[in-house]
Amino acid sequence: MTSAILSAVNILTKPLDEASVHDAQSSHQEAVLAVLRANRACLLEQLQSESSFEEVRRLREEVMAVADWFSSDTEDVTWGFVQECLLLLLTLARHLCVQLELFKQTPTPSVAKNCTPEMAPPLPPDVLSVTQQKSLGAALQFVVSLGLCPYLALGVGVPLGRRSAFGAMVEKLVCGGAVPAVGRRLLITTNVLLQLAELSSLATLVFTRHLGDVMAALCQLGYQPHPAERNDTEEEKMQELSAEECQNCKEALKSLLGKVYQPIVIKELLILQGGPKQSCTLGSSSGSSSRAALGSAPAWLRRLCGELLSERLMQPNGVQAVVRAILGGGTGGESDWRKCDSVARILVTCPQQSASADTYYRQVCPQILNLLHFKDKLTAQQFQRVATRAALSMVQEKPSFAQQYLLTPLLEPLHRCTIASNEDHSQAAVEEWELTRCMEDVYKIWVVGNSPSASLLKPLEQVLPVIFTLFCFTKQNVSHLRAPSQEILLWFLSHTEPFAALSALRQLSGVQEQKNKMAADLHFIPGSDGGARLYSRESCSDEDDALYEKLSGEQWRLECLMQLLAELKDCDLPGDFFLDLLQELTNWAEDEEKKDEQELDVSAMTLLEVEQQLLGRAAKQGQRLALLQVLAVMVESLQHTVLLRKTTQVVDFMVSMLQRSCVGLDQATGPSLGNPLESQTLSMGMGLVAILLSGPQLSAEDYTSMSRLLPSLETLSQKHSEVVIQELASNLRAVIATHGAYWPENLTAAAQPSRNPETTAKNNSVPFRKNQKMETEANNSQTSPHSSSPDSNLLSNTHLRHPASSGGSAARISPKGGERTSGTSDPCPPTKPFSDWLVEACDLDVPTRAFALRFLTQNVQNRNPEAVQAQEKVLMLFLENLEHEDSFIYLSAIQGLAALADSYPERILTRLLKDFQHGPSLPTSNKEHSLETRLKVGEVLMRASRAMGELAPHFGHPLVGVFLQGTRDPDQSVRASSLSNLGELCQRLDYALGPLAQEV
Repeated sequence: MTSAILSAVNILTKPLDEASVHDAQSSHQEAVLAVLRANRACLLEQLQSESSFEEVRRLREEVMAVADWFSSDTEDVTWGFVQECLLLLLTLARHLCVQLELFKQTPTPSVAKNCTPEMAPPLPPDVLSVTQQKSLGAALQFVVSLGLCPYLALGVGVPLGRRSAFGAMVEKLVCGGAVPAVGRRLLITTNVLLQLAELSSLATLVFTRHLGDVMAALCQLGYQPHPAERNDTEEEKMQELSAEECQNCKEALKSLLGKVYQPIVIKELLILQGGPKQSCTLGSSSGSSSRAALGSAPAWLRRLCGELLSERLMQPNGVQAVVRAILGGGTGGESDWRKCDSVARILVTCPQQSASADTYYRQVCPQILNLLHFKDKLTAQQFQRVATRAALSMVQEKPSFAQQYLLTPLLEPLHRCTIASNEDHSQAAVEEWELTRCMEDVYKIWVVGNSPSASLLKPLEQVLPVIFTLFCFTKQNVSHLRAPSQEILLWFLSHTEPFAALSALRQLSGVQEQKNKMAADLHFIPGSDGGARLYSRESCSDEDDALYEKLSGEQWRLECLMQLLAELKDCDLPGDFFLDLLQELTNWAEDEEKKDEQELDVSAMTLLEVEQQLLGRAAKQGQRLALLQVLAVMVESLQHTVLLRKTTQVVDFMVSMLQRSCVGLDQATGPSLGNPLESQTLSMGMGLVAILLSGPQLSAEDYTSMSRLLPSLETLSQKHSEVVIQELASNLRAVIATHGAYWPENLTAAAQPSRNPETTAKNNSVPFRKNQKMETEANNSQTSPHSSSPDSNLLSNTHLRHPASSGGSAARISPKGGERTSGTSDPCPPTKPFSDWLVEACDLDVPTRAFALRFLTQNVQNRNPEAVQAQEKVLMLFLENLEHEDSFIYLSAIQGLAALADSYPERILTRLLKDFQHGPSLPTSNKEHSLETRLKVGEVLMRASRAMGELAPHFGHPLVGVFLQGTRDPDQSVRASSLSNLGELCQRLDYALGPLAQEV
């Protein structure tokens, strides 16, 4: 029966042969009319004559009896054809409904009994074949093209003429004559299509191709306003739609929008809303073809579509539906990024149809955050772009709503970390998935969005202590949260105002009391998925254990903070923080000087007041110790190029140091008397100022910044106990005051640097670790030389001369002989023979030896002929210095051995592998320190492994064997070194690791 009905549909929709069309046609319109008229006549004839269509004829007559809209005597060929199509479609729908009810009510026991597990279940009768769906699709296309689209008002939906050339011809064909009942015919066609859609199999065919046309028809039928004054005839008034019919169309539209997949609905509504009013010309189709096809919709339709789109947006998951509708099928190209920004703008703008802005943002903001949590790569990339742009735009334009509904819920897990837990210790205060999602969201919006503003920085600053604590925790464990937490901290420190960044650093370092710090009874523990969880901490009963835990935790936090500052090497913040701490140290020294003059009079105080005074002094003393600890860690952890990377920072450092040197000079027993180390530090500092003054082409701004040194230099020139420092301070003051116009003859020697800047910088930390007094630590933290290099004697014994007028750098004095060399940046004066450097590599003076080792390393790297000829001697020197106790010496030796191994791998690696296995082989080696030497050789081998590159498969096999043996060494340090070296080497072996994979 279904086949018979579809055969009738084929008769109605099939094209005639070319001969018949050629006889009848004089134009395309007449040819189409002839085909429609002939097909309809052929169908009616076969329905009456063919016995195979008897059941079809009966069902058609039943449908015709119910269809009060059917008119058999119509003179409109196209409408008569559409009526026949509608009758056959309703006939098919009725038949399929009956068959489907019988299929559901009467199961076939015989089929069920003979059914095997691998057999497919029987198909329901409403399932159509591909050929049947094609025939049915053709009939639906005729219905929509001839019975629906031509009756839509101008600007409602996409016109047929914009779809294809055939559509333009069909449009003219139907609209050529006067149609008295446009609304009635449109209502009939739309109602029939909705009746067909009640059957699921037919609904798929109707809505996959013609959803937009059905929605356009329902919008026009239900919402199109009618002119107030019209001179309609009685017949036209009878054909007008009643209020009840308009209301039914409105309800049908509402039901349809609720049933269909929302992104498709939103896409069709956007098409119905039309393009801009100015873009309705045909010539503007060079950009987007779909956009060019959109004309200007009527005002009532634009308002209606705006209301419907707002309703879609404010529904649950409405934001996701809007994003999918606009970005559906995107590839992540440039156009898709622009679409993402456009969607973000739509989401941020509160629609006029919303009851209130508060209601809108309360519903939309949680959905925006949900866009950040998709796992599919392409979808997540697009959704993250939309969510990030929407969040940043909302923070800028609607800061109050963004803070309340967006940022506060996003940061809520981090805020919970600052609240003391009253729960049981077995329950997590913040679960792992919450913390992971929160950190990922913060990273996407703050770091990836990268749009710093006060509205974004302030909420992040409130949770910064928690993020830093989490970062410190991840540095002790393997966690995927380490990278995002580090990037968030670096982003904040790089983009916030300098004052806020310094305040944050002071709090994180413990110098200043923290705000919003983590609750004392909470701590992070590893999560099962590589994240972290926040749990309640059990109180420690042992006071010693609690104190040790607190001190070790503070020390670890400082080390982690130094690692963060080291990442900011291209920023002035580390140097500004260092100078800020030094200035505070200077202020404390001045306050201490004043307080020493005022003895505490306890005779007139009560016990409570005395206790408060003592507690206050103890608290201040604790702050000073914390400050000194931070300064000590900064000097030992950060290079001088990070701490003082600009001339202005060097000047600030000198201002701070000279101010501290001036404290106590008024008293006879001042701190500068009897303290040669401080005098040496002061001499070095003023030598640094002399170097700055001797630089080429100093600008007026440089002299202006140095003018801050004048008060301190004047004080030192008048009150310091040593004549050399007084004279040097007076000369520096004269040069700065005259902007270099006056240059004393005895100032040039002070401008010569102590051998090598790198040596001086790295050796600065030696006296720092040996001196514990406040003034001594602060002064030695940057510029003090090693105690074995008496620079005070150097100042008094060097030959002085006036600098060259060309503005070049000052003359240098070589480390040994006092001969002059050119003031270039080359660390190896060309006048000294290579043999002298070999001798200096054995010098007892640590800076001299280290500088010589660095020089030899550079010559090895540059393949200097003398170094190549004396490579055996150079190797012996490096191996001997490898056993030196000073880190500056043995690190220089490690660097030199790595350079030798890179230049001569076959011979050097064999020697190093032997020493790593069995200990040092030199006759002068100290057997008691054999383990330390083996570990240093392991460091050399690691550096050599990194430098091998593509040669690793050739030279790496002996190393793998030695490292595998080292993993079984009795000492755990050697095992750890071997494992580390083995991992470093395996990264570079690539496919050569195959034969060794099982053993590794």
